[in-house]
Amino acid sequence: MNIPLTRPFFGKEELEAIAKPLQSGWVVQGPHVQQFEEKMARFVGSREAVATSSCTAALHVALAALELQPGQEVIVPAFTWVATANVVEFLHAKPVFCDIELQTFNLDVNRIEELITERTAGILPVHQFGLPAEMDRILFLAEKHHLWVVEDCACALGSRISDRHVGTFGQAGCFSFHPRKCITTGEGGMIVTDSEEIARKARILRNHGASISDFSRHQSENGFLLPEFPFMGFNYRMTDIQGALGCAQMQRLQWILHERIQKAEQYFEALKEIEWLRLPVVPDGMLHTFQSFVCLFWPAEPSWDNLSELHAIRNRLMHFLQKQGIATRPGTVAVPVQTYFSKKYGYQPHMFPEAYIAEKLSVTLPLYAGMTEEEQNFVISQIKRFDFKLRKTAVIN
Repeated sequence: MNIPLTRPFFGKEELEAIAKPLQSGWVVQGPHVQQFEEKMARFVGSREAVATSSCTAALHVALAALELQPGQEVIVPAFTWVATANVVEFLHAKPVFCDIELQTFNLDVNRIEELITERTAGILPVHQFGLPAEMDRILFLAEKHHLWVVEDCACALGSRISDRHVGTFGQAGCFSFHPRKCITTGEGGMIVTDSEEIARKARILRNHGASISDFSRHQSENGFLLPEFPFMGFNYRMTDIQGALGCAQMQRLQWILHERIQKAEQYFEALKEIEWLRLPVVPDGMLHTFQSFVCLFWPAEPSWDNLSELHAIRNRLMHFLQKQGIATRPGTVAVPVQTYFSKKYGYQPHMFPEAYIAEKLSVTLPLYAGMTEEEQNFVISQIKRFDFKLRKTAVIN
């Protein structure tokens, strides 16, 4: 059996959708992208939505639209994908890393205020793996210190705090449509915002800084004229092929979300007795959509003395599952100790212990819409086989 970490779900509707821009001959950003933006805005409950070529591009554009300046600082989680910090570097500002809570993998809100200086411009929380961050406390600190908030919602389409969708709490939220995400356009991203000004600037910045899009210009009476360029922008446009695919994926979004949550519940029930595996937590009032089902390998309380040994056994678990045809991955990375940031800023693992432990001991289990009962039961059975092997070697007391 070969079970991937994730698998996008496509049907005939997606094939029919991507044929439309090919048949029309208009394959760059056009009417299907606009329709996709409108569907996203309605789904999350925002006034505006601006499609981009990736979530990294969306974050970059959002920060540029908020006029992040060289030398300013942005607080970001220490445990996230590198793009969250890279976009701050792109604008010659400084990412200031905040450690996380191991239980949730999200920003430890209790550590934020001590990191705020006169150079701090904003906070960039991540809703990690689909679990919303503590936005009420983050917004309180942002208002207190006159900071903006941009939410990294790459993993969190469908995630909510009470009835409010993530991405609508701060000045902007940014989503990903990479194949590992809930719905996909291959690559692709989206900025959502209630600010007409941020949306206006984002649409200009994603399109080389042009005052009008190519599609709008070609539809106008003076389409032969070139646009004005009020800003230095980027080529971060989504193609109309991707927009059409996104529209078709939105039609099955609720089913995909239901599938993911149901598969997560089955893992919770089947693995709750595995003492060395700490399962994800879902605080009251939060809807976790499980872009990834990330656990912690926890046969003993980790410390600097035993972390290397625990990490090695975690890797044995992942290698064992791989040999059975089951894909796994660590949750994500402790960004400040990656080579670029460590060399530039001198960060060391002991400065971000929770993020470092999360990288070394996290395990992501396969989960996707359309995962069969047979596939999931096989994953569960092999974890239980490893449980037996682990107990025989007396790693667990």
